[in-house]
Amino acid sequence: MMATKRDYYEILGIKKNATLDEIKKVYRELALRYHPDRVPHEQKKEAEEKFKEISEAYAVLSDSQKRALYDQYGHAGIDQRYAYEDIFRGADFSSVFQDLGDFGFGGGLFDEIFSDLGFDIFGARGRRGGRVRRGRDLEITIDITLEEAAGGVEKTITVPRYETCSTCSGSGAKPGSKKITCPQCRGSGRTVMSTGFGFQLAQTCSRCSGEGSIIQTPCSECRGEGRTRVTRKIKVKIPAGVDTGSHLRIRGEGEAGTAGRGDLYVVIEVRPHPVFQRHNHDILTEITISVTKAIMGSEVEVPTLNGQVKMKIPPGTQSGRIFRLKDKGMPDVHGKGMGDELVRVNVEIPTHLTLEQRKLIEEFAKLSGEEINKESFTDKIKKAFK
Repeated sequence: MMATKRDYYEILGIKKNATLDEIKKVYRELALRYHPDRVPHEQKKEAEEKFKEISEAYAVLSDSQKRALYDQYGHAGIDQRYAYEDIFRGADFSSVFQDLGDFGFGGGLFDEIFSDLGFDIFGARGRRGGRVRRGRDLEITIDITLEEAAGGVEKTITVPRYETCSTCSGSGAKPGSKKITCPQCRGSGRTVMSTGFGFQLAQTCSRCSGEGSIIQTPCSECRGEGRTRVTRKIKVKIPAGVDTGSHLRIRGEGEAGTAGRGDLYVVIEVRPHPVFQRHNHDILTEITISVTKAIMGSEVEVPTLNGQVKMKIPPGTQSGRIFRLKDKGMPDVHGKGMGDELVRVNVEIPTHLTLEQRKLIEEFAKLSGEEINKESFTDKIKKAFK
């Protein structure tokens, strides 16, 4: 017995009067959430099924003609009019993901998933049904210091990846041998089966995986895959101003594919700093000064990302006051100026006084009209600077 298919509107979580823009927005959010490469390994199978389900719903509801049939007749109206592969024909997937190129979506990652459904969104099919795919995108994380993030740095990273087999030039067949036409699909890359309800279902050929041909004598180096796993050292220039979560896209440094190489995405992690806290383009640090310097004023040395600098402390500075050092923060990654360094001043209250020091402070208290019988003047200073 055939399983009952879920309502397409329910799958996407939208109302029946949803606009095309609303449908696109919801589909994009769901596609990113259930992309198999964005979930833990143990959830990949479930994510793939969910991804296929929401993609089928989108393919129907984003097409006005298919949507009208579905609204009138339900799944029966669609299934009787279209084969499974035809459901996706004309669906505008590219416009949904066209602004996600810099984040590793589209191309290789989506190709492989949609190819399993028997159609290609971003790629194309060869003349005899073989899929032409861009190589898979890769992602690697780099840890850098705050100083390296501030000044920019060049790093050499190690990237394991698949490359085109040099022995068979990617064909997968032993040099001197040839592929033969797949006897199951006769070179089409697809097989068609009847559902028993007067219409047919087209799907990727299980024997040749949609290539339309099979290898009789596999290459001894890659064992018929057409690619081998290697490890490459790649130099990456990290621009000044990057922050944790920044992505760098290095074109053509991903894995090999029949339609070209994928890209490499470098994710930046900036390690916590023992002295500075980063707040966007500004950095915050703290210094401690004596109570006499706070009262009388002084000049102190302050750490910055480029060494020590002198900073004036005006007389009467209160504990917790923040001073701003212009252009001593982080650069904007797009070259739009510099942030500032914020310096919080903490006033240190002495906890142990000599007899002479106490007498001098008591004398100062008398001159200031302070009552010091009930509590010590030192305690009052501590309260004042809390």
